[in-house]
Amino acid sequence: MTQAPTPTADIVRRLVRSLLDESGDSGEDTDGPAGGHGEDGTEGPDVRPVAEGHDYTWWVGARHVLRLAPDRDASARRRRELRVRDLVRPHVPVAVPTSVARGDWAPGLAYTLDTKVAGATAERHDVSAVGEADLAGLLGGLRAVPARPAETLGVPRTAPRSLEALRRMAVHAAERLAAADEFDAALLLQLTPPGAAQLAAQTGTAVLTHHGLTGEHVVVSADGRVRGILDWTEAALGDPAEDIAGLATAVGSPAAVRAATLAGYGARPCLRGLWLARCDTVIRLADHLQGRAPGPLPALRTRLGRVWEPIMLERVTEFKDEDTEA
Repeated sequence: MTQAPTPTADIVRRLVRSLLDESGDSGEDTDGPAGGHGEDGTEGPDVRPVAEGHDYTWWVGARHVLRLAPDRDASARRRRELRVRDLVRPHVPVAVPTSVARGDWAPGLAYTLDTKVAGATAERHDVSAVGEADLAGLLGGLRAVPARPAETLGVPRTAPRSLEALRRMAVHAAERLAAADEFDAALLLQLTPPGAAQLAAQTGTAVLTHHGLTGEHVVVSADGRVRGILDWTEAALGDPAEDIAGLATAVGSPAAVRAATLAGYGARPCLRGLWLARCDTVIRLADHLQGRAPGPLPALRTRLGRVWEPIMLERVTEFKDEDTEA
C-alpha cells in the first residue's frame, strides 16, 4: 500500500500554485496579503487545514478547497465521487461542489481542487422552513436518480441495517451512559422489539443515498437556506432511511422528518430513520466515553440532543399495507 506523505503547507502551496497557474485562476488565492511564503521564499496562495486533525483537507484562499486522498482506497472513492457529483447535480436543488482540477498529488494518491460552496455548516446555522424545503428537494432528487447509471459508475449497493440488532446494542450503550449521568436509558424503551420489526426496511426501496449527511457536510446560509451538500465519497444505493437519519443528526429530528415527509416519504421510513439516528448516537457517545470512538465530545453530545428532539410522529403504530413508500 502506498504510504502517503504528511501534507504540509508548503506541499499544498506548491501543488495549488501550479494548478492555479495552469488554469489562469490565480485571483485572490495568490495575490495580496492573503498569500504566504514557502520554504523557498516564493509567495504562494494562502492555505490552511479546514480544521484541527484534518490533515488532508485544506482551504485554499477564499474560493477553493483541496482534498487529498490519504490512501489508495480513498483515492478510488474520490475519483468515483467526481462522477457521482456529475450524475446527481441535475437532480438536486442545492449546490454540489465542482472540481476545477484533479489528478495525483503523490504516486497513486488522488486529489481534487473544488470550488467552495458559500455558507457555513449546519453545525453553525439552523435550517429555516425554506431550508427544510431545500432538504426535501435533495431527498426527492436522490430518489429520482436512476440506479443503473449509478451502478455503472461503481456506486455500491448496501444492505439495510437490522434495527433490532442496533436497538439491542443501543440499550446496553444507554445503560453505560446512564451510569455516567449522560442519558436517560428509559428513553430507549420506547422502541420495543415489535416496534423495531415494524420499522424494518421494505424490499425494493433502495435509492441513491449520500450516506454521510452529517452537519459538517450540509452547507447552510445565514438565512437558513441549504446551499450545498459536500463529500459524496460514501454514496451508495441503499436504504433511504440512512439519509433521514443523517439529517436528524445534522439539523434535528423535527426538521429531518418534515423534510422527508415533504419529499414524499411515509411514516415508516421517517420513523426508521429517526430510530437509526437515535441508536447510532447513543452507541457512539458511549463508545467515545470508553475511549473506543473518535470525535469531539461536545459534538457527539449535540448530535444526541438533536436526534432526541420530540416530533409529532413519535408513536410507532401498525402500518397499513399501502404505507410502503421507499
